[in-house]
Amino acid sequence: MPSRFLRRILLTLTVLAASVAVRAQLFPDTIKWNSTVQQDGETAVVTFTGRILSGWHTYSLKDPDSPTYLEYESLEGAELQGEPEETLTESLFVIRQAFKVEGSARIAGTITWRSCQGTDCRSPEDYDFELTIGTPVAAAAPAAGVKADAAGKAKVPGSIWALLLEAILWGFAMLLTPCVFPMVPMTVSFFLKGSKNKAQGKFRAAMYGLFIVLLYTVPISAIILITYLVGGQNVTVDIFNWLSTHWLPNLLFFVIFMLFAASFFGAFEITLPSSLVNRSDRNSDRGGLAGVFFMALTLVLVSFSCTGPIVGSVLIKSTQGEFWTPMVTMLAFSIAFALPFTLLALFPNLLENLPKSGGWLNSVKVCLGFIELALGLKFLSTADQTYHWGILNREVYLAIWIIIFFLLGFYLLGKIRFKYDSPVKRLSPLRITLAIIDFAFVIYLIPGLWGAPLKAISGYLPPMETQRLFIDRYKIESTGDAPLELAQGLKGYATLEEGLAAAKAAGKPVFVDITGYGCVNCREMEARVWSDPQVRSILNDKYVIVALHTDDKTKLPESQWLTTEGGKVLKDRGRVNSYIVREKFGVNAQPNYVLLSADGTQLAPVRGYNLSIPGFIEFLESGLR
Repeated sequence: MPSRFLRRILLTLTVLAASVAVRAQLFPDTIKWNSTVQQDGETAVVTFTGRILSGWHTYSLKDPDSPTYLEYESLEGAELQGEPEETLTESLFVIRQAFKVEGSARIAGTITWRSCQGTDCRSPEDYDFELTIGTPVAAAAPAAGVKADAAGKAKVPGSIWALLLEAILWGFAMLLTPCVFPMVPMTVSFFLKGSKNKAQGKFRAAMYGLFIVLLYTVPISAIILITYLVGGQNVTVDIFNWLSTHWLPNLLFFVIFMLFAASFFGAFEITLPSSLVNRSDRNSDRGGLAGVFFMALTLVLVSFSCTGPIVGSVLIKSTQGEFWTPMVTMLAFSIAFALPFTLLALFPNLLENLPKSGGWLNSVKVCLGFIELALGLKFLSTADQTYHWGILNREVYLAIWIIIFFLLGFYLLGKIRFKYDSPVKRLSPLRITLAIIDFAFVIYLIPGLWGAPLKAISGYLPPMETQRLFIDRYKIESTGDAPLELAQGLKGYATLEEGLAAAKAAGKPVFVDITGYGCVNCREMEARVWSDPQVRSILNDKYVIVALHTDDKTKLPESQWLTTEGGKVLKDRGRVNSYIVREKFGVNAQPNYVLLSADGTQLAPVRGYNLSIPGFIEFLESGLR
């Protein structure tokens, strides 16, 4: 049995990993590249051959508007000879580059291109290459954990993986909630009495897990795919942008989180209509797969009061990425949530090793209530930032968090009791350990009131520029007179036109920050990368900064409205910025960074979320070069 148990766990993990490959299957590279080397004495010619996907077209190295880039990260033992030669047809893109080599050499770099199908253009894609000429030389080790993504930029795989990890952990944690844990014996009882033989029992158990996953994943996937098929990726992104930044859904989720927190504290019970749950439960008595499906549906409905806010939080965070991200994160959550029930259905005797229900379940529920209070503030903060209400700046947000987690620590120590709590007669080692961790976190938060960056949680906090209490000690002397206050004491402009005009007057290039007030990864980049003294110095002294907030709800005067090619009139700053960055730079997510000359020419491939400080410095210096 242990070996079978391990095999099933590995199978589940394999399915989860395979889900990440959905994007590669739905959106294959528009150009398939390969590279060859021909050497004649000290001269070597590298040929890159790209086969263009049918129906797509791309642009040459010399295209004035959207050029293909051939960049070298390393030339060890090789020297460029002249300019690259290219041949571009409807189906083939060939690039040849000559080198002078002495002995052995290693050449590494990236080809970055943008492909279009009619008026529908992809975000930039890239092809990484590393070639050896003659006897192989020692290759320089890449930065740990860094790889290139489809937008032609070095990227630490942190954004999607962090979301997946959070979704998986929440999925497992839901088993310990009072509205989910009591379903365990019901599951075991159902599968003990309902199978004629072991083979049928295993099949029904596997289908039970699959139905749970589908019930969580299919609805959100259907909504995403329908909007994509009807209006294309931009429409889907616009919908998610509205969902994640508009005041209405954010305030709605804030209120929902507060209500659920009150429910977890015992103020009242939140349940779905009993008629709906009872009807599903009655149908679970049917035989065959129909009964298994309604058993899974009963679990999903009964567990709603605990899983509802968590599912909402996971989905809202994932909408800040590309349109397929919510599907993958919900798949990860549902697999983790379904896995314990599937294993119990396969091996009912495992129930003997599980703890019995009791007062500890209510303690878990109350702890989740405190966490709900803290997480709910993020939705209020997002609305506050995008609409510039000014009601929840950084120190107010931190003060509330400090109070919440301070009270959580007292609850863990038994000093606070709620309605359905049993008296804490003896502190268990687990409670003491959790209380120590909680109070350590409170101590970590306190310096943030005086402007400490708190880099570990910077993505969940309001921007540093909203800090008003003793924040001057963390600022630098700005060399510009730009009107917009940015992170790390920097200043910039709110529109591309203003920034280009200022850059032309100052004789500097432009650093375009494609960002959002509700963007978690943007705050993390500002706190962990922009805070580096060398990065701040380069941005402050050598660039003119333009911050394009794609979720800014500021209404524009009629003279600044933008009319799209389809005739749609964009009237607020966020929609205008979102349209500009999609059309001009080919990106639809945040954060992304673009380097421009004063005349608007792009100087380097777009760079996205990447916590490598040396990589960011090299990116900035490449624009200066």
